[in-house]
Amino acid sequence: MVDTERDAPAGRDIVPLGEAVKVWARVAALSFGGPAGQIALMHRVVVDEKRWIGEHRFLHALNYCMLLPGPEAHQLAIYIGWLLNRTIGGLIAGALFVLPGFIAILGLSYIYAAYGNVSYIAGLFFGLKAAVLAVVLQAVFRIGSRALKNNVMIGIAAAAFVAIFFLHVPFPLIIIAAGILGFFGGRAGSPLFKVGGGHRGGSAVILEDRDSLLGEETPPHARPNLAWSLRVSGALAIAWLLPVALLLATTGSGNIFSQVGLFFSQMAVVTFGGAYAVLAYVAQEAVQHFGWLKPGEMLDGLGMAETTPGPLIIVVQFVGFMAAYRNPGPLDPMLAATLAAVLTTWVTFIPSFLWIFLGAPFIEKLRGNAELTGAMSAITAAVVGVILNLAIWFGIHVLFAEVRPALWGPVSIDVPVPSSVLWPSLALTAFAALAIFRLKLSVISTLAICAAIGVMWTILAGSGTTTP
Repeated sequence: MVDTERDAPAGRDIVPLGEAVKVWARVAALSFGGPAGQIALMHRVVVDEKRWIGEHRFLHALNYCMLLPGPEAHQLAIYIGWLLNRTIGGLIAGALFVLPGFIAILGLSYIYAAYGNVSYIAGLFFGLKAAVLAVVLQAVFRIGSRALKNNVMIGIAAAAFVAIFFLHVPFPLIIIAAGILGFFGGRAGSPLFKVGGGHRGGSAVILEDRDSLLGEETPPHARPNLAWSLRVSGALAIAWLLPVALLLATTGSGNIFSQVGLFFSQMAVVTFGGAYAVLAYVAQEAVQHFGWLKPGEMLDGLGMAETTPGPLIIVVQFVGFMAAYRNPGPLDPMLAATLAAVLTTWVTFIPSFLWIFLGAPFIEKLRGNAELTGAMSAITAAVVGVILNLAIWFGIHVLFAEVRPALWGPVSIDVPVPSSVLWPSLALTAFAALAIFRLKLSVISTLAICAAIGVMWTILAGSGTTTP
């Protein structure tokens, strides 16, 4: 295929913008299955089918996105959209990637808030909780098998688990410490801090960059331009932070909208490792500190995010919705919840555009950088320990009705009361684990089956109080 980009002027799109919009809308509508499925879908469409970019460039973009805080699949869409259609292309690709999930989660949140105590709704989320617990366990094994390739990586994962589970060290500090360790390990040239190539869920077809429409050359608009990067990223930073600053200035730090905007803005800076790792941090704060949600409700939100298109991290939209629904102030609860859902989504996803537009042109020049590779491998290992903590924390609160704190000096953990075990939850979780690990059912299929079983069980039990 002729490489049309070699001689393209700076203002020309690689592909027609209208065609790109149709493709990104298709990707967004089909982006189920978490980041693995979303990345695989993008690879199949833009690399294998359309041949807009080549394999090497796709992997380079993905490696950069994996280093950033926030949802890597969303950032990858922005990156590729920017490569193909300049700034407007990145904005459109990123916005479309989030929009279907936002609409779906908002609709489900309305139903949950209005009818969550009705028996069949309670049964639906009872089944989803059990399935989601199995999905989180799968994430531990999936990410662990990729990241823990040697004793150093295993040690980092173990240290991260001990730090967050027993000592309650904040998630951001764990990620920072792991990143620093990996950075210097990579600088020292240690092979223990190198990660293998490839991507999650990719195709076996290897398409060389020179055979793609974009070609091997960097398009003019993707070359480092400090003035452009500062101008665009500055506008995005204002769009991200100005609403939060105005809320703090006009309503004070105790207002629910100020709390939501500030908390999820902070989260956007430290959310390394994907949605499952982030949930440990969100749950710790939203459930234990702010009291916005109950532990079981966090799993309800994740069940929503698992069954709708878009990034899994969009579960935070549900958290913001419920926070304002229960603390509406002078507003109607549903109106307050809707505004908080919009605010949460805005401050969560706008930073992804900022990271891409600020850094991508310069990252194009850093292929194979040892320090960045080392930091990425160490952070990924630490995330395994964090997700294991998440799985245990969720499991305790899903499978037991009563949990008591236990203290041993600086160590503090929640210990379940054995006599309070919830046998229906345990049985359904075991079934979900069997479906995922043994029968190899997809996440969507497992969630659907467990939700149906949950509804039937609740109806047969004659009570809407089955959920933990």
